[in-house]
Amino acid sequence: MSLRQSLYGTGVALVTPFKSNTEVDLDALSKVIDHVIDGGTEYVVTLGTTGETPTLSKEEKIAIVRFTYEKVNNRVPVVVGIGGNNTAELIKELETFPLDKATAVLSASPYYNKPSQEGIFQHYKALAAASPKPILLYNVPGRTGRNMTAATTLRLANEVANIGGIKEASGDMAQCMQILRDRPENFLVVSGDDALVLPQIACGMDGVISVAANAFPKQFTHMVRQCLKGDFKAAKSLNDVLIQAYELMFAENNPAGVKAFMADLNLLENALRLPMLPLSEGLHEQVKAFLKNN
Repeated sequence: MSLRQSLYGTGVALVTPFKSNTEVDLDALSKVIDHVIDGGTEYVVTLGTTGETPTLSKEEKIAIVRFTYEKVNNRVPVVVGIGGNNTAELIKELETFPLDKATAVLSASPYYNKPSQEGIFQHYKALAAASPKPILLYNVPGRTGRNMTAATTLRLANEVANIGGIKEASGDMAQCMQILRDRPENFLVVSGDDALVLPQIACGMDGVISVAANAFPKQFTHMVRQCLKGDFKAAKSLNDVLIQAYELMFAENNPAGVKAFMADLNLLENALRLPMLPLSEGLHEQVKAFLKNN
């Protein structure tokens, strides 16, 4: 089965819950995983940026992956995030991380060192050769400092066998449409922008890897399904309610916004690891008001 079939719909980029002393809170993670699966998400993504991976140790990452497999218990596919800007180190991680139960590996393009397009191509080609599971490209220039062009994405899709799709979060609709026009048939293209999912599915995307679905899995997955059915009128009425939530989630940083919602929904403690801080008081009051009114 291609990634385009197995990861069609809504994936959720899971948060990593912490206790107030900032230890990883596996009990809360268990609750979050049940919440999103019961809410209808088609798959989960562990160790994405929303999981605060820059502040997790390698041992914590491996423990979280193993716990996630155990808790999900084959109910939905699991995608594991392994990305970075040191290609040789990532190859080692791909060879040593527990990926036996993963459907795919989500890998953000190299950040901070800003490689050329050829450098990005060769980076992913090397990862694909080393990975025991298909690679899902992740283009997020707002975080990495370097856009992966449509030409580079399409070259990887056509020339590298173990690359199965992309999470496209450039926010550039023209670039998205170019990828969607020219992609190979089985190449998965999903959104990485909750607020743009509706128009991007209208352009042909296969779904989304969502932050908002951590808090609102039922509403969000229902909206995405309406989009995928082509009922954009129904999808718009659902999305119109969520627009304010998206704005609050990303107003300061991710995942401070979504964790504020989740703390008020009694899913976890409102704890983050430095340099991230919980949502500021004024914005958190708006979160509480949103939850009260919706």
